[in-house]
Amino acid sequence: MNQPKAQEAGAEAQVSFIRGIRNFLSEYVIIYAVVALFIILAITSKAFLSLDNIMNVLRQSSMIAIMAAGAFFIMVGDGIDISVGSIVGLSGIVFSIAMVNWHISPIIAFIMCILTGALAGAVNGWMVTKMGLPPFIATLGMMSVARGLTYVVTNAYPIAVTIKDIEWLGRGYLWIIPWPVVIMIVVFVIAHFVSQKTRFGRFVYAAGGNAEAAYLSGIKVSKVKAANYVIAGSLAALSGSILVSRLASGQPNGGLNWEFEAITATVIGGVSITGGKGKVFGVLMGAILIGLLTNGMTLLNVSSYYQQMIKGVVLVFAIGLDVYKTKRQNKV
Repeated sequence: MNQPKAQEAGAEAQVSFIRGIRNFLSEYVIIYAVVALFIILAITSKAFLSLDNIMNVLRQSSMIAIMAAGAFFIMVGDGIDISVGSIVGLSGIVFSIAMVNWHISPIIAFIMCILTGALAGAVNGWMVTKMGLPPFIATLGMMSVARGLTYVVTNAYPIAVTIKDIEWLGRGYLWIIPWPVVIMIVVFVIAHFVSQKTRFGRFVYAAGGNAEAAYLSGIKVSKVKAANYVIAGSLAALSGSILVSRLASGQPNGGLNWEFEAITATVIGGVSITGGKGKVFGVLMGAILIGLLTNGMTLLNVSSYYQQMIKGVVLVFAIGLDVYKTKRQNKV
């Protein structure tokens, strides 16, 4: 008597599992693009499948991905931040100067680095929510100020960092996994939990989907949006500290144009430019796709100019697809 019931329960569990896999794959279509690109690169380049190259792709993607996790909160909240690349450079220089010139311990220097990014993000949030500036204009100003300040402080010269205590952050391994990849995974696990399991995450989606309705329901929309910019600035600074450790120097050009790649990863990862939609796992896949694309083009000796053009086409295509889907949904 119990055996048929057990078999029936097992069959239902199997069907439920298969249905869950199908729903997951339908929600994250970008996985197909990542797999397809991986196969193409494996076929076209012998060097691509080496363990060192795969780890290099993940290590390089990790810094963009960490920034994209911040861009996720801003864009879901119906904003944009084009200053994060400059914040990477500025915070990295603060990290370097604190250790090299001021002889501050790496831990305190790291905290100063993160606080620099958080402060820049707070200023962005203040300009958007209190001054009422459009996010693009506010963060465009911050992009120029942060990069200009970086050049002024360094006279456009790099700062060599020979402190051994920070090498693990950018070049170390946890078993065979680079530490930047481990940090990236931790960041995305936290970002997923915050966005899907907390009140703040629900508020971000509500504010991005319909700010007026969110305000009328008692959500402090301005504070939510300001917090998104602080998160993005802090994560950009985290990427900046990893970059300094990896290069053993603070580069005035650090993070140059990275905001473009972070936004591209976020958009192709399924986050709507109109706000209120998207999942952080899709953003992670988007960052990995960008990393694979960059690595593949480099292995195939594609000119950096053509690489920039191709990435631009990818971004425009992703945004165009999002706009098309949004218009189609609105008609329905």
